[in-house]
Amino acid sequence: MLIIMKPNATPQQIENVVQKIRESGLAAHLSQGIETTLIGAIGETHEMSTDLFEVLDGVDMVKRITQPFKLASRQFHPENSIFPVDGFKVGGEDIVLIAGPCSVESKSQILET
Repeated sequence: MLIIMKPNATPQQIENVVQKIRESGLAAHLSQGIETTLIGAIGETHEMSTDLFEVLDGVDMVKRITQPFKLASRQFHPENSIFPVDGFKVGGEDIVLIAGPCSVESKSQILET
């Protein structure tokens, strides 16, 4: 379940929603963007009413998420993912080429393609 907070939601309102999620036996995943805060309620939510969260102060809307890979979706995590690999940042503006011995046997093979 995805809880979308109003743009002017206070930190206390956000914390109240997170607490309500935990009291309901679910895990909370907070994603704070520049304009919007999203809170994922992770767990068995298919029988839970969205009204439980829609009535809370600061909540804009509540959506059920039925697609797989919820935590990786743009709906839940709108920012680009950037992660370090051996001192390099992967996922940013630069193109990163990763090759191993099973795909590249010599420098000339890299230069030919």
